[in-house]
Amino acid sequence: MYSWASLLNAVLAFGMETTFFRYLNKPGNNKAKVYGNTFIIIAVIAFTFLLATYFFAPNIASWLQKGEVQPDHVLYVKYFIWILVVDALAVIPFAKVRADGRPLRFGMIKLINIFTFVGGNLFFLFVIPYIIKHHLIGADSLASWYKPVWVGYVFISNLIASVITLLMLLPELLQLKFDFSSALVVDMLSYSFPVLVANISFIINENIDKMMMPKLLPLSQQQDVGIYGACCKIAVFLSIFVQAFRLGAEPFFFSHAKNKNAGETYARIMNYFIIMICIIFLGLVANIEILKYFIKGKNATDQLLYWSGIPVVPILLFGYVCLGIYMNLSIWYKLSDQTRYGLYISGVGAVLTIVLNMMLIPKYSYMAAAWVSLAAYAVMMILSYILGQKKYPIPYRLKKNLAYIISAIVLVFLSFQVFGRNLVIGNILLMIYIIGTLYAERKELTALLKK
Repeated sequence: MYSWASLLNAVLAFGMETTFFRYLNKPGNNKAKVYGNTFIIIAVIAFTFLLATYFFAPNIASWLQKGEVQPDHVLYVKYFIWILVVDALAVIPFAKVRADGRPLRFGMIKLINIFTFVGGNLFFLFVIPYIIKHHLIGADSLASWYKPVWVGYVFISNLIASVITLLMLLPELLQLKFDFSSALVVDMLSYSFPVLVANISFIINENIDKMMMPKLLPLSQQQDVGIYGACCKIAVFLSIFVQAFRLGAEPFFFSHAKNKNAGETYARIMNYFIIMICIIFLGLVANIEILKYFIKGKNATDQLLYWSGIPVVPILLFGYVCLGIYMNLSIWYKLSDQTRYGLYISGVGAVLTIVLNMMLIPKYSYMAAAWVSLAAYAVMMILSYILGQKKYPIPYRLKKNLAYIISAIVLVFLSFQVFGRNLVIGNILLMIYIIGTLYAERKELTALLKK
């Protein structure tokens, strides 16, 4: 259900985050009207989705369970429908917080959402059973309705967290002015639709390998699915940095587009982004012998089995390096209102991912999945750069950027393969890279620090 939710979240958001930032900074646009109309679009989509699904929850549950439906399954579907609707209504208010340059408020609301979700799970799944078991105050009252080990409490916790998040966004919601403009809405929808398809393609790229592996591997190799999933957890550290950077950078890119030196600014941001992402890439690989303990098995044998997949991690990490660079490069088609190119590029990535996984996973298992993921992101990155330089040239420092990337790859290879993941040598190589980049950037860093 959470896999489906990740896809449906993208559909309900309809690419409106990017559209909101673009139209907010278009010359001559009324910002209040842009804010109100983007919210109206998502609200209409969300409530249409609610009406189209809520009353058919039994049918959806039957389809998900292949006909083996219990009453609780229908209830779970209804919870998820409400979670998706509430989350969709929060998309544009959250975008406004980012557009207003308020990262602390954004981070605070997101953290409260996480703490509420986790706290709700702890309360329902651990605290209440403890109270009942030890006959503490309120035990009889709780025992009268509590269902032991009921997965529905996870979904209830999620719904509570989503509702609290929306309530915390009330200051932004109260600023809405519903000055509907059909011309503006049609224009925004034509801009956002390719972004929507590109986002869906990206979700396919991220998840399709994990969905295909159980079907493509023989029964004797099904354990490889678990090994790959466990090793992906280490690569998530870099993915989080990429996503966090995108959240902060996207509104900045749009608001800065009107400036005369915007292209030079974007090139400088790309330069420092590549330095930072390569440092994280190298740092994670250098310390992989510590990070592998994030992978937990039921016993020592299971843990060693999971650790056998560690060689896949550097490949996954470099895939996220390529993805991060692609996300930065993709600003060209968003700023030039050529979002269809985002659709084409992501489409190529999705097709590559599906075709190559089908060809290679049966023979090479999870190593193939990792290399295919890297290949797809690398192709998307290269395509975006080539097309961007033709359609919306930005003076990226290509030679310097490539030097940083290639030197990071060489040091990762030395740390992981040549020196056998030695912690001390890996971190010495990391320090050499950091000192080298500081020396290469010394003049510009000095000028920036003076400002």
